Amino acid sequence: MKKLNVRWIICLLLVISGLFMSYYPLTPAKNDSIKELPQLKTLESAFRTVPDSIQTSVYWYWISDNLSKAGVIKDLQAMKKAGINRAFIGNIGLDDVPYGKVKIFSDQWWDILHAALKTATKLNIEIGIFNSPGWSQSGGPWIKPEESMRYLCASKVVVEGGQTIDLKLKRPVGSGNSFQDVRVLAMPAPKDFNKTLRELGATVTTIPGISNDTYLTDGDTSRGVSFKKDSIFTIDVKFREPLTARSVVLYPAKHTMVLQGVVQAMINGAYKTIKSFRVDRSNDALNVGFLPYAPGAISVPATTANEFRIKFDQVSENSGLNELKISATPVVEDYAEKSLAKMFPTPFPYWTAYQWAVQPTVNDKTKLIDPAKVVDVTRFMQPDGRFKWEAPKGSWIIMRTGMVPTGVKNGPAAPEGTGLEVDKMSKKHVRAHFDAFLGQILKRIPASDRKTFKVTVEDSYETGGQNWTDGLITKFKKAFGYDPTPYLPVLQGLVVGSEDRADRFLWDMRRFIAHEVAYQYVAGLREVSHEHGLHTWLENYGHWGFPGEFLQYGGQSDEVGGEFWSEGDLGNIENRAASSAAHIYGKTKVSAESFTAGGR
Repeated sequence: MKKLNVRWIICLLLVISGLFMSYYPLTPAKNDSIKELPQLKTLESAFRTVPDSIQTSVYWYWISDNLSKAGVIKDLQAMKKAGINRAFIGNIGLDDVPYGKVKIFSDQWWDILHAALKTATKLNIEIGIFNSPGWSQSGGPWIKPEESMRYLCASKVVVEGGQTIDLKLKRPVGSGNSFQDVRVLAMPAPKDFNKTLRELGATVTTIPGISNDTYLTDGDTSRGVSFKKDSIFTIDVKFREPLTARSVVLYPAKHTMVLQGVVQAMINGAYKTIKSFRVDRSNDALNVGFLPYAPGAISVPATTANEFRIKFDQVSENSGLNELKISATPVVEDYAEKSLAKMFPTPFPYWTAYQWAVQPTVNDKTKLIDPAKVVDVTRFMQPDGRFKWEAPKGSWIIMRTGMVPTGVKNGPAAPEGTGLEVDKMSKKHVRAHFDAFLGQILKRIPASDRKTFKVTVEDSYETGGQNWTDGLITKFKKAFGYDPTPYLPVLQGLVVGSEDRADRFLWDMRRFIAHEVAYQYVAGLREVSHEHGLHTWLENYGHWGFPGEFLQYGGQSDEVGGEFWSEGDLGNIENRAASSAAHIYGKTKVSAESFTAGGR
């Protein structure tokens, strides 16, 4: 007989002990008898006959206009029979599902919604409705550009002072007709500010050689060169006179890519690495950044040399570069990421995702912008952009700033229900959004037929960041005790005060935005919902670019929910965020969107 494995002996003993316990259960002491605990009888009764206070809930997706009155009534009857007593209606549009004939907001759609709410009232099934078409997040065709999520952009021109400056200030490239002026600022320009490599007299050589390498130095960021996938690509830059470099800026081609490599300088006859970099533009969706191909800004320790080399050691498919700048003027490293113009490109932004290394100290103060010398010259510009100013002597940067929509839309939704996402930093605009959708349901359907419509639903946040809104300067000053106006150039990568001070301003901005997203958007939707007898349900986290803070965000909703999938790793952040927010803010019920799947 073969020797029994020790693990099998242990398993056998556990089975035997289990059987023994099933025949000889432990008997409680007389004073601890289960029969003498009335709350346990109540618990047992609730398990046998589940009360309505225990809610089994479902997402009830109305997909791609495939609806009928008979269908929604049968759905609700089946839910009641199965013990489901809460359903959240989401009007979803999926391109891979053929569209039906019942267009959202058509008379037929309104009739079907009325039938659904009336039937739910009769069956006592609580109804929640997503606060906009699609599952993310809060938008629709009624949102005007000036009510949407917006960001601050700018155009810049360098002028010589000591005379009357009379010119027309251009709007930023690509800002369109929705541009809203914010401030016009003037500040002394560091020497050689914003000059191209060509203007600095540099020669550029690429290895391997390419025919159109002049595109890298012509100042035109709309065209450039392509890299061969999985190759090592090197750009050598030689200056006539030594340059003390403090920054490198890479302008990626208009393709998804990752650019990774090193910056080197020729020191004592050999190239020495002075900085490593990684510019991740692998996801160009607007909800992970309103500037999909934002420049990669690299801050290098002040290094004096005649020759510099940019060596790309990781080149992804479709990689390329439209412009390269090496300058004595410092930049705010990763300013696009720090200003939310580019955000973490996947659903997993762990706690390190928005942390950055300390930047090198700039000792030459003439290369920095003194916040005390930033002048608000807004009053000298006419509405048509005509600018006339008696400029003091010296070179001046004139910066025209304004806000434009991020362009993110709600979804996935049918075309008739798709529009811009509402401003997440304005209760006023959030209220107007509520009135345009859920408010219309409350108006059009009699109260007696919608008694169980109780919940305003906000699903997971997938609409990216914004960094500006109406009246931000005044609100920011009140919140942080200083005027942000002199620091607005930091949002464009200019170093105001010092690298450290610029980073601290951007931290304040991100903290301010997170606060406003929680207290203007989530709290604003809660307040207007309460006024109409509704309460809010929120998945208190975000994927693909989230500008807030999960716990603060969740604290402003009546209910919170997490999620987990039947595939992949989603859930390890989401459910912890929901349960933690509930603990912190005294919420006694937490939901979980369960067993979600996609693809497989």
